[in-house]
Amino acid sequence: MLDKSTKIYVAGHRGLVGSAIWKNLWERGYHNLIGRTHAELDLTNQAAVRAFFDEEKPEAVVLAAAFVGGIMANSLYRADFIMKNMQIQCNVIEEAYKHGVQRLLFLGSTCIYPKNAPQPMKEDCLLTSPLEYTNEEYAIAKIAGLKMCESYNLQYGTNYIAVMPTNLYGPNDNFHLENSHVMPAMMRKIYLSKLLAEQDWQKIRRDLAIRPVGANIRENGEVVRYVVDGESDEALICKVLAFYGIEANKVTLWGTGTPLREFLWSEDMADASVHVLLNVNFSDIIGVEKYSQVHYGVAADGAVDRNHSTGRGGAIPSLGEIRNCHINVGTGKELTIRELAELVVKTVGFEGELLFDATKPDGTMRKLIDVSKLHSLGWTHKVEIEDGVQRLFDWYKQSLA
Repeated sequence: MLDKSTKIYVAGHRGLVGSAIWKNLWERGYHNLIGRTHAELDLTNQAAVRAFFDEEKPEAVVLAAAFVGGIMANSLYRADFIMKNMQIQCNVIEEAYKHGVQRLLFLGSTCIYPKNAPQPMKEDCLLTSPLEYTNEEYAIAKIAGLKMCESYNLQYGTNYIAVMPTNLYGPNDNFHLENSHVMPAMMRKIYLSKLLAEQDWQKIRRDLAIRPVGANIRENGEVVRYVVDGESDEALICKVLAFYGIEANKVTLWGTGTPLREFLWSEDMADASVHVLLNVNFSDIIGVEKYSQVHYGVAADGAVDRNHSTGRGGAIPSLGEIRNCHINVGTGKELTIRELAELVVKTVGFEGELLFDATKPDGTMRKLIDVSKLHSLGWTHKVEIEDGVQRLFDWYKQSLA
């Protein structure tokens, strides 16, 4: 357990999970928190990250910052997804180690698992077969991040724990249509379609003033970039929204609606993350005795030799392979994209037509994780999907007030 005065750096503290983790820590009495916006600190800049650690000297780190997006963004910005995330992870984890940070929490994603992994996905199925192509770069970056944590623990005796959350949603979610995840994008599309049908241009313009929408639309053989906000012409707004499948009382979503997905309320994820940060050690995951042998060596009679630190856990053949030390974080429950859409339709009060474009990609057909390791470490989720969707819609409407 960290002392309440511990200086904790939360990277990505304005994001979906980072903001929830900050709030959770604060409510638990951890008030010595440090955060930097992207404008204040570019985590892809190695020199800037080093200067930040030199100045602030955090004692614990939560690495929740990442370059993220849905299927469309992953397809468009493949180089950015692997490069930016690798830069962020390498810079923060390495500087944390160099500055004596013993406890770090790294947030990954369940997209690290193979496309055709056995369901529900256990931590041990990592790297057993090919990844889903549409998010391969992001997944590879996150795999590298969890392997960095694992490797630093084995070599240097740190407590760098990686957690792999399922699909997240909640306060401060990303509703920007070009790079948002499935639930907020779906909710915004359905809500805007309802407003178009009602001709409620005041609310439509308010929505676009807060979250402008851009689209690259092909016209006469050329791609034209349009961006609409609260001041844009009604006809242009309708044109851009239609690009995203949003029409008056008619919404078209990508894919067939058949993929199964698991969703976790972001504040539940934050609670799980803080629980792990405060209570879980690397030794709890690989076994106390094995961890002792990793870092103290083994005497001739097979006993742990605590007088000699080896720092070379991977070089002790008798211990076998130490891998897959990350922790899945989720609910262990799933529903189809169509079922989710119907739940959003009911929550929003949408009475229009809901269509699915089967020519667009579905992504991985099923992504359910095994959360038995997390449960064994003392944490289970609290918010069920029906309650969570209502909470998200309430937050979204409040953000437009």
